[in-house]
Amino acid sequence: MIDIFKKINKLQLVRVVYWLFLAYMVAAFIWWYVTLVNQNEQIANVQYGVMQTGDPNLVQKVHAIEDFQLRKNKQYLGEGITILFLFLCGAIYVYRSLIKQIRYTNQQQNFMMAVTHELKTPIAITQLNVETLLKRNLDSEQQKKLLEVSLVETQRLDNLCNNILLASQLDMGAYQANTQEVDFSNIVEQTVQIFKNRFQERKFTSAVQTGIFIKGESVLLQLLINNLIDNAIKYSPIEEVIEIELLQLNDITKLLVKDKGVGVQVNDKEKIFEKFYRVGAEHTRSTKGTGLGLYLCKRIALFHNAKIMVSSNSPKGSIFSFTFRSN
Repeated sequence: MIDIFKKINKLQLVRVVYWLFLAYMVAAFIWWYVTLVNQNEQIANVQYGVMQTGDPNLVQKVHAIEDFQLRKNKQYLGEGITILFLFLCGAIYVYRSLIKQIRYTNQQQNFMMAVTHELKTPIAITQLNVETLLKRNLDSEQQKKLLEVSLVETQRLDNLCNNILLASQLDMGAYQANTQEVDFSNIVEQTVQIFKNRFQERKFTSAVQTGIFIKGESVLLQLLINNLIDNAIKYSPIEEVIEIELLQLNDITKLLVKDKGVGVQVNDKEKIFEKFYRVGAEHTRSTKGTGLGLYLCKRIALFHNAKIMVSSNSPKGSIFSFTFRSN
């Protein structure tokens, strides 16, 4: 019996129980209304029963009882509809909050699983390389290769820590910004060059319009570009080209990162910018990541009063665009 309950999806169980409870409460409201109407009718029947047939005001008294009964029924109906409406509004709000919290909790659990893996991998690789350097007499070329691999892994670890720290600071409003006029063209070119050096097996093409200056935070903008390119690397085959474009038209600056990977499903195009959200189940997913990269891109875009969106590339893949308006 316990095994059967374990197999039941927690979210589905909450939905079933909640809607059963809501149906019970609506039925209780209907029963309450019917009971009050019947009680009102019984009171009217008692009043009819004590009337004298020879009473000269009999007609007026009957009309008074009928009017009173009708007013009471309308009062019960109005109060019932009002209370039921407020109850349903509150119930829907609580339901949405509950479902959102359960999903958020599941995403946090996935994040903990992912971040544990993301932390262990570079640490294990670096530790293994250091132990190899200490235990074996390697030539200079082999030592250099091991050190380069260790440096890449430590940079990956540093990027992960920066993402987690920045996400916390932005959420709490504790990030101290240093907004100024920055050379966006130079930031893009430098970031792309870093990726070319780190991932020499990948193919990158860049078309960067020079002399583009925007008002922003250079650290955040570099992290934005870093996360967008890193996302393209994760979800596109190694033989496919990743394209980076930066252009400016009048007062609009646009950064485009194009890949020819698996693409993004229509129902996931908004969700991928949510915190901790990642497509698929954590235990079956093959791509690395924590679900913070695109969330940070969204927050950085909002920080700069810019827009970020994803569209489909042709014939396959995705195009992430960061659009900044200078005025």
